[in-house]
Amino acid sequence: MRIEVLTYDHPDSTTLIAEVQQEYVVRYGDVDLTPVDPAEFAPPHGLFLVGYLDGVAVATGGWRRHGEHDAEIKRMYVNASARGRGLARRVLAELEDTARAAGLRRLVLETGDEQPEAIALYRSAGYTPVPPFGYYADEEGSVHLGKELRSLGTDHDTRVSDERVGTPE
Repeated sequence: MRIEVLTYDHPDSTTLIAEVQQEYVVRYGDVDLTPVDPAEFAPPHGLFLVGYLDGVAVATGGWRRHGEHDAEIKRMYVNASARGRGLARRVLAELEDTARAAGLRRLVLETGDEQPEAIALYRSAGYTPVPPFGYYADEEGSVHLGKELRSLGTDHDTRVSDERVGTPE
């Protein structure tokens, strides 16, 4: 998989974001209503990644600053056609590495109990419960997790390949 840094509103990003929003409708009955400003995912305040297989956008994830030393992960998603290949783990590892390189100390996220595969991924990558925050802080079934980034180099086994491009082809 090739991972590119794109804007949140790039056409490949928006296609995958629309897919993940449909996934939320299927699982929860509505889209994610968390307020999102695409500018929050632009460096240095954030970052948005899209993963490609054979030139097709299939995976996404981003982080946006959440306080002085934290960032929040948003829009982690892998298209159904590409699941089961470890792509989400590779995107997550790249999000962690880029957040750490940006001087951040912790990543936090919110997911829901209707996404057991996401919860399993995050827990297996070292994410643990954190106090509820954000739009869904008081929602039943909301799961809030976080991970300290100080020892990132030893926290994950899957390294993202050097096949990275700063801008789309």
